[in-house]
Amino acid sequence: LLGLLSLVAFLFWHFTPVGLKSSGLPVLVLWTLFVGWSSVRLVKALAREPVVHGPVLQGAMAGYLLLGLTAGLLFSALETIHSGSFSSVHGPAIRVPITDQIDNAANVLVWQFNFVRLNYFAFVSLTTVGFGDITPLTAQAQMASVAVSVIGTFYLAVVMGLLISRATVQVEQDAEAQATRAD
Repeated sequence: LLGLLSLVAFLFWHFTPVGLKSSGLPVLVLWTLFVGWSSVRLVKALAREPVVHGPVLQGAMAGYLLLGLTAGLLFSALETIHSGSFSSVHGPAIRVPITDQIDNAANVLVWQFNFVRLNYFAFVSLTTVGFGDITPLTAQAQMASVAVSVIGTFYLAVVMGLLISRATVQVEQDAEAQATRAD
């Protein structure tokens, strides 16, 4: 239900003019709740896996990619709520150049933002690389960037801890099984 509500909010936001800034608020709230809930479920599922194998590693990677893509969506919604939240050294690259509409923000649709740049910035923040070519300017954008950086580091620490503990248990069980066979 939360995923469906998030999808409906996204579609509504996607097709609204930027002039309706409040359309980004449901996206921010619902997607944050949905991804938070999904991430907790994913980590719990990884913790229940007795053996580390390909699908477990793929699930861990999918969770990390989900966090990055969601951060890009949230940064995009933040840009619609408060225009000018992000700046780029490459110029005004957050908006896709649109002739005759660039001066009239009410006619610029949300999907005309440059999602590639904001998703790039989201993954740069998530991985804590911080190239510095895109900068959060507003307090909200800065706090969102910090939150994404902390969540990315925390996710990696938790998932790596789970996977390493499972792999260690696997190695110990294999060693015990070989010792038993040797006797």
